[in-house]
Amino acid sequence: MRVDPNYVNNLAASIEQSSGAEQRLTNQLSSGLRVASLADDPVAAAQSSLLNGAIGRDDTYVRTASREASTLQVADSALGEVVRQLTAAIGLAVQAGNGTLSAANKTALAQQVSGIRDQVLTLANTSYLGQHLFGGSQGAGSPFSLDNSTSPAMVSYNGDTKLQYVETPGGQKIPVNVPGTALFGSGSSGVFGALNQLVADLSRGADATVDSGALSEALGQLTTQRSVLGSALSRIQATSNYAQTDAAQLRATQSGLMSSNTVQVATDLKTVEMQHQALLSVMAALQKVNLFDYLH
Repeated sequence: MRVDPNYVNNLAASIEQSSGAEQRLTNQLSSGLRVASLADDPVAAAQSSLLNGAIGRDDTYVRTASREASTLQVADSALGEVVRQLTAAIGLAVQAGNGTLSAANKTALAQQVSGIRDQVLTLANTSYLGQHLFGGSQGAGSPFSLDNSTSPAMVSYNGDTKLQYVETPGGQKIPVNVPGTALFGSGSSGVFGALNQLVADLSRGADATVDSGALSEALGQLTTQRSVLGSALSRIQATSNYAQTDAAQLRATQSGLMSSNTVQVATDLKTVEMQHQALLSVMAALQKVNLFDYLH
């Protein structure tokens, strides 16, 4: 019996192909991945790489947003306490307007306001994670310092007025700070200017009616700037939630792109195994033929 050598060669190639297909499907079934390397599907692998980049940007932003949100929450808590202290100081200023108060009474009120001023100074120098919150971009050193050698005393600002931002994956820039001068003022202006003036006026028994108005104005300015930080916190939280949702959707898309359909793969594998066994059977039958039949 003579067997066509081309037929044998083609059969051997088919066996090799079926063996490769069997191995590929077995790997897909065990790993759950349809695309494990660039060679499996270059287009899908490229798309997966792009998705990885987008997912990475979302994940990085979520981590950054979490840190910035915590910082803003600490800042808001500190400013909430400042509002409480200033409200108390305004009450003392109004009380000082009572014409029946003695000089000793006013001196006692001056000491209370001085204590409030010191408490506000501590709050203005609040730090979190090693950085002062109200010094602009200068977070290393205390942004506010008190000089009691003058009357009224003076509070100096040692920070800067630079705004800092966090950028979302979509390119939005959200401010994450308000310079300390915008919140507390410095020198004779703002919160510290009004508090120091009230201390000085009470200490010398002067009328504090004007001081009450100045404190109310400073409180209004601080409340306005506090709302800027509150708005930034809301935006950061909203964009972080969106980034988390987007990352989850991108991961689902990537999974659909790279993962195998296990039911279909199992069916295909069974078919390929049957074909492979059939080809091996044919080859085994051919090997029983006298090899001298090929020598023509």
